[in-house]
This record gives sequence, structure tokens and C-alpha cells, in this order.
Amino acid sequence: MWRKVRKKWFESPVDDAALAEAVAEAQRRQPPPVLWLLGKTQAGKTATINALTGSSKAEIGNGFAPCTRRSQFYDFPPEAPLVRFLDTRGLGELSYDPSEDIQYCESQAHLVMAVIKAADPNQDAVFDVLREVRRRHPDWPLVVVQTGLHELYAAGSEHPQPYPFGTEAEQILPRALMGPLTQQRQRLGELRGRGRVLWVPVDFTLAEDGFEPQFYGLDELWEAIDTASGWALEACLRADPHIRDQYARAAHPYILGYSATAAGLGAIPLADMALVPALQLKLLHRLARLYRLEWTRRNSSEFFGLLGVGVLAGYGIHWAGRGLVKLIPVWGQSVGAVWSASGSAAITYALGKTACEYLARKGQGLTLDRASLRSVYKRELSSAGALPMAKPSEKESQ
Repeated sequence: MWRKVRKKWFESPVDDAALAEAVAEAQRRQPPPVLWLLGKTQAGKTATINALTGSSKAEIGNGFAPCTRRSQFYDFPPEAPLVRFLDTRGLGELSYDPSEDIQYCESQAHLVMAVIKAADPNQDAVFDVLREVRRRHPDWPLVVVQTGLHELYAAGSEHPQPYPFGTEAEQILPRALMGPLTQQRQRLGELRGRGRVLWVPVDFTLAEDGFEPQFYGLDELWEAIDTASGWALEACLRADPHIRDQYARAAHPYILGYSATAAGLGAIPLADMALVPALQLKLLHRLARLYRLEWTRRNSSEFFGLLGVGVLAGYGIHWAGRGLVKLIPVWGQSVGAVWSASGSAAITYALGKTACEYLARKGQGLTLDRASLRSVYKRELSSAGALPMAKPSEKESQ
């Protein structure tokens, strides 16, 4: 049984084209939520994505993929996204008619996030789009991010602490800071509809700028996103703060992203029996790169050997059982699909978390403890039922 499972699930060649096609189908069936960012050029959209995902600006720039002539998607994580950021060309540019892009973005978005520079009073191009969006979708919530606060500070000033915006403490802030923020809110005015409009002043700076914290207002931005959308994105994209290992923190959203994709594959009849293990192997390679190691066939044999024949045999038997259940007419197509999707996600999550323990110990030259790895796998498998998978809210259809 051990030899059959190892050969079928972890040593067979991966058909990348078939896997990519199946992943695309899984994401079509269960698409990640789309955050539509709009604003003028240099308003801070990329810095906002950087703060939300922890990705570097270089990674973000290289990760954008065109979806129209002037709009582009940034998926995070790239291979198995938990969220998609939809960026449009800077509004207000000469010779740029955004109407085509706006129409496309409206058809894709689950949440609209306007990014405006606090020190720039000329935001009419952005506000006009927001008014049009709310005219067509009066119940859509909006998040307006006011960026670059430090440009309004007096020389030598630091971020006001504790975060005062949205509280009574706003009243005692310097006029040079609150004046422009208030004027922007008044310039947009009341919007039609019941959807909330949430204003979040932030300041996302570089380390060399000398401001602490570097991502000022990030917690409040996450609160606004979760309030507006009802998603648990923060739990997905920001690892447990108690995790001290920086590698494990970086790995967390990747593990969740691959788990969510595995859930989508698991719901496709027959697909999970061959392609979910291939997706899991891709995850192990990705995690190894995060830990600055290489995942080799020898690593696979050692890792799954340490997990034990019992764990892998149970994995294979359970997998085959789910595949057979899904083939039962009517009942199997519904119940079996749910069973397979949840099982695919749970196993992927447990394997990813266990692989982090394996890679961390291997990278430090520590002894690889079979009992510890098995304990991690069982613990994470049992906790996977409470996975904070992000799911998009229902969009208003006109």
C-alpha cells in the first residue's frame, strides 16, 4: 500500500497543463473575492496592496496580469489566490477614457476601494466614478483610503497615537492634517443608496522614511474591509501573530490559498483523484522556496516516510473513498462533492503546516523527529475544519 500510494500520489509526473486547466476551472467555480482599486497615478495603490499582502513592490509589479487593455489583476498568492486585486489605470490622465475599464471592473468586483492621496485636493475624477458606481449599485459598500498622511505633518512630527481617526480625538488634531481630510469627505458628499462609505486615513511608508509604525492604519483598514465585505480576509492574509517564525508567517497565506484551490478541485468529479495530489506537491515546492531550500524526490521520500505508512495509507484509502462516493448518482454528486472538497482542503492544509515544521528543522540542521511531525499533521488536520477560507459576498445584480 505504501509503495502504491507513494508512486501514484507523489512520484508520478505532474501534467502542468492539465493541472493549470483544472485549477482555472476550480477558481471559476469558487472564485476568490475581487477588490477593485481605483485612484489617480501615484495615489498609493501598489503600496496598499503591499501592506495588505506583505508582498514586495517588485513582486507586485511583476505579478500583475492584464485583463483589459488598461486594467490588470494581481493575484495573492499568485498560484492559488485567496484574493484578487483589480487595478485600473490612473484616473484623470489626459487622453484616457476609463468608461470601458469601469464597465469591466464593475462586472468583476466584490468590493470597491478608492485610494486617494490625502494632500491632493483634486479628486474629482475619482469621486465622479464613485458616484456613478453607487448610482448603478446603491447597496455596494465603499472603502476610501486616504494615503500619505505624513505629507501633512509638521516638520519633525510623528504619527498621532493612538490612532485617532474616526474617534472624538480627531477634534484635537492639527488643522493642517484634518483640514484636507475633511475637505475630501465633504467634496464627495452623500452618496445614494444604503451601502456604507468607510473612510480610512493611512500612511504606508518605507523603512528608511523613519516613521513608526511603517504601516500606520493597517489594522483599521483591515477592519473596514471586513466590515464592508463580511469576508475573513485578514485571518487568511495575515498569519497568526503568535507565529514567531518569519518563514511560517510567509507560508501561511500560501497554505491557505492552495487549500482553497484544493477544495475547488475536490468538488470536480474525478479531478481530485489525480490532480489534488499534484497541487499539493506544487505547494511543497513553493514552501521549500520560501524556506530557501529545494524540494527534491529525496525530500518527498523522507518527508512522507517520517509521516508514516499509516498516515499515507489512510490518506490514499480516504481519497479513493471520496472519489467513489462522488460517482454515486444524485446523492454522490452533492454530498460526495462537499465531502471531497472539505477533505481536499483539510489534507492540503495539514500537509502544508507539517511541511513547514519539516523544512524549518531541516534548514537549521536539527534532528527530524518522526513523532513530532506526525503530531503536527494530526493536530493541523483536526483543526482544518475551522479554516478561515475567504468567500466572496453575493454581489448586487441589476
